[in-house]
Amino acid sequence: MTMTTSIPTSHHDLLDSKFATIATIGPDGRPQLSEVWFLADDDTVRVSLNGQRQKTQNLLVCSAVNLFVLDLANPLRYLELRGNAEVALDADGGFADRVGAKYDTDLREMDDPGDERYVVTIRPRRVNAVDLSAE
Repeated sequence: MTMTTSIPTSHHDLLDSKFATIATIGPDGRPQLSEVWFLADDDTVRVSLNGQRQKTQNLLVCSAVNLFVLDLANPLRYLELRGNAEVALDADGGFADRVGAKYDTDLREMDDPGDERYVVTIRPRRVNAVDLSAE
């Protein structure tokens, strides 16, 4: 297991994964987990979230976040990013369009009229890059 603040090259391929699990802290103090689509740029991961969703509301109150990416081909290998989220309004929907392009969909079609989208930026303070099959 490697613990750093940057993503080691041994696990960079996981940043191309289709899905990640995001963990936020709910109003009752318990973790809330959700499967999300994401984009990665070096050691920064960004997610597009609908402002009406509980995970977004959680992040607006408490920025603590955890992102977990499992290697589906080898479930003994995973990447965990722990940090604080920066949450910013995606006023023009440009970031939502970028995420949608990766997944060949229009994210705003999933939103109700009047919903706002946010860009959630995760810059890890701690990275756990695990490969139990290599031990």
